[in-house]
Amino acid sequence: MAIKIAQRGLVPPFMVMDVMRDAAALEAAGRSIIHLEVGQPSTGIPKAAAQKVAQILGGDPLGYTVAGGLPVLCGRIAEHYRDMYGVDVSPDRIFATTGSSGGFILAFLSAFEVGDRVALAAPGYPAYRHILTSLGIVPELIQVDGATHYQPTVDHLKKMSKLPDGLILASPANPTGSVVPPDEFRALVDFCDRHGVRLVSDEIYHGITYGAKATTAVGLSESVYVVNSFSKYFSMTGWRLGWLVVPPDLKRPVECLAQNLFISPPAVSQHGGIAVFDCGDELDANVARYARNRDVLLRRLPESGFERFAPADGAFYIYADASDFGEYSPTLCKRILNEAGVATTPGVDFDTFVGHRFVRFSFAGSTEDMEEACTRLAKWRAGVKRT
Repeated sequence: MAIKIAQRGLVPPFMVMDVMRDAAALEAAGRSIIHLEVGQPSTGIPKAAAQKVAQILGGDPLGYTVAGGLPVLCGRIAEHYRDMYGVDVSPDRIFATTGSSGGFILAFLSAFEVGDRVALAAPGYPAYRHILTSLGIVPELIQVDGATHYQPTVDHLKKMSKLPDGLILASPANPTGSVVPPDEFRALVDFCDRHGVRLVSDEIYHGITYGAKATTAVGLSESVYVVNSFSKYFSMTGWRLGWLVVPPDLKRPVECLAQNLFISPPAVSQHGGIAVFDCGDELDANVARYARNRDVLLRRLPESGFERFAPADGAFYIYADASDFGEYSPTLCKRILNEAGVATTPGVDFDTFVGHRFVRFSFAGSTEDMEEACTRLAKWRAGVKRT
């Protein structure tokens, strides 16, 4: 008799990781690959923070911490909100997590029951819907486009046949880089508050914008979950450290869930997180480099046939319309990888409606890599046209 497999584990893959795998196989075979597929800063943790962590190694047992993280880390995160946004939040509401992924699991488990419906934008980060599905929560996709700056709006919610139990709002967003204007952000928070919709604000790309600063939900409503991470602006992807700003009514449920699911975030990563707040100059220099990289792609991608883009107000992605190529985006990205030596991510990873017409380019690497990638793409496109 066959032994059953749980349906919750049969979620689609995170396709960018498959692209990474294929690119790594080509590199192992001796090919030169430029990586524009993964949203990972190439810089790593700032040097001063790394030095402080090195001093701790061997001198601290680095055992379990309390489930919500070291009190000094939570206090430092609260200071960050005062310094960055002029907003006061109690350190008691800060809960350190095992990356933002751990934060989403805790937020979803504590806020939603099996069968609840959570609305989210498409295109959007695919793990949202995959985590929700694996937890028995129903993702309801809101198809967005340039007409609403690739973001959900109050009007979208009003047009739903029934209001959802929750809404995920990402600003800046992955894959589009779009930022919700302050007035629209506040309107969404107020609407959700009035109608009992639990808003989950994904703010992991805060600090990486190319114009106005992104709006934080902290201080706008205590019912909102805020999810953030040390992976993007703070360049600590492999350290697997993030945090939640927890609604007061969910603090104890989150703590109990975290104790049982994760025990605590990695201790060494928490020490790194404390230290990284003192490295603002180096971190802001990274953002300046992302801005240069963004300019390179916006200027040169049209050379290879990519001419229409989502706003790219923040984060480090260009979401490009590839309709003119007339190919299914996974097929197109595979060709670009194998024929041009440039790794990119197909839009179907982010959008089940029209993602087959889009490609995402990450510009988190070096400016030299951006230039070289554009040169390779232009040569590849010229060869395709000749054939």
